[in-house]
Amino acid sequence: MLVTDLGQLAYRPAWELQEQAHARVLAGGEEELLLVEHLPVITLGRRGSVEGSEMARNLLASPESLAAAGVEVVQSDRGGDITFHGPGQVVAYPIVRLNDHRMSVGAYVRRLEQAVIDTFADLRISARREEGAVGIWVDDATSGQAAKICAVGVRIKRGISLHGIALNVTTDLDYFNLIVPCGLAGRPVTSVRHVLGSNTTADAIALFAEARNALTRRLVQTFAHKATSVAHTDDA
Repeated sequence: MLVTDLGQLAYRPAWELQEQAHARVLAGGEEELLLVEHLPVITLGRRGSVEGSEMARNLLASPESLAAAGVEVVQSDRGGDITFHGPGQVVAYPIVRLNDHRMSVGAYVRRLEQAVIDTFADLRISARREEGAVGIWVDDATSGQAAKICAVGVRIKRGISLHGIALNVTTDLDYFNLIVPCGLAGRPVTSVRHVLGSNTTADAIALFAEARNALTRRLVQTFAHKATSVAHTDDA
């Protein structure tokens, strides 16, 4: 599995790089894992649209307030509902051939979820699935209520995966007030930093790197015996 860290990148250029990776894997190349930290963006799943759908109604902010906050809105082709991506969030896009791993779509999603649960265990956090709710959840440090800490949204095209998972590590959780995250009203969102209670900038930088490295290791273990890392990519 070829691992590429894209650094911090807007959503659309990263999506294009996914499509390029998909083409390489479809042509018989190595499976790939793209890691990225997106600039602030709200994305809607393929069943939604910016106007006229229940998913769109989960976008709470006006175009003017989104522009003022520097948040882009993108109609994606992944599964799932509305979500936010932004700085402090580790996003992983595995580009894998499901048939090579003898996995159905459902089994693939469960493998992703288990890799995330194992990642959080590495970070000293007890995480779990929630019945009837996609993604990974923890107990909120303040309320004790189940809070979402990782979103999952994938697409399978010609037997090969696109999109993937987004872990809130040091993410500014105020961004999630702009939407009803994943269409689940009344369900809070949290982050690794909030759960562990790290506050300093130095702590945040180290925590982000630890989470990114742990997730990479767990995904590589899940889908391949060997990973080849490549240099930081600045394509935009």
